[in-house]
Amino acid sequence: MSITNNDQLIGMQKVSEAVAYTLREMSQYAQPGMTTKELDEYGAKILADFGAKSAPYLTYGFPGWTCISVDNEFCHGIPTDQRILKEGDLINIDVSAELNGYWADNGGSFVIGKDIHQHQKLVDASKDILQKAIDNIKGGVKISDIGFLMETEAKKRGFKVIKNLAGHGVGRSLHEQPDELLNYKNRFDTRRFKKNSVVAIETFISTSSNLAVELKDGWTMVGNKGGYMAQHEHTILITEGKPIILTQANEILN
Repeated sequence: MSITNNDQLIGMQKVSEAVAYTLREMSQYAQPGMTTKELDEYGAKILADFGAKSAPYLTYGFPGWTCISVDNEFCHGIPTDQRILKEGDLINIDVSAELNGYWADNGGSFVIGKDIHQHQKLVDASKDILQKAIDNIKGGVKISDIGFLMETEAKKRGFKVIKNLAGHGVGRSLHEQPDELLNYKNRFDTRRFKKNSVVAIETFISTSSNLAVELKDGWTMVGNKGGYMAQHEHTILITEGKPIILTQANEILN
């Protein structure tokens, strides 16, 4: 969406605070021995306390309130009482919601407990790349140039990007224009970021794969060549200078 008045800004700030606070609290709550369903239900209660509704549930009928993906699951993981978190697991939590007609989206990957499987390097790369992308986004910048920056930074660190997952516009629904904010340069994409528009900008940084493929459950995605993926996502308001990070309270880049 494009923000044209103060009421819209306040609406976006409120829903962004709800998803950001929920993501932060879920990340801090997660620990070995807990099921992903327990973690999801903890997040659902926080969203409900804000008066916010789960965006994946509202939009797609997703079988959970948040997406929780563990280890080789790249994204859209279904919370379940069968999946028990273990020390050293790589976990991704993606929280998106609607509140009073406004929508926001954020997510983050992190390691549960001690980094016994050496996933932290991937997590740190994803964080650094998102920070660098945000630092370079402003009105007038070519969308494809940010994609180029993200892939270049990933390659420098020995990683790949997932080419069929992307950031997107957000605000009055979960996915809006501009869509396909890719992690690589699409040389046919001549679009530019517009001042006062709201987008969910996100990384998809991978150890081995360059595509995400859907499992038989119809939701969970894994890599076409296996391996692991880290994702970090902020909802931002584009300005003439540095963007305003509406989901700053999630602390994913700390």
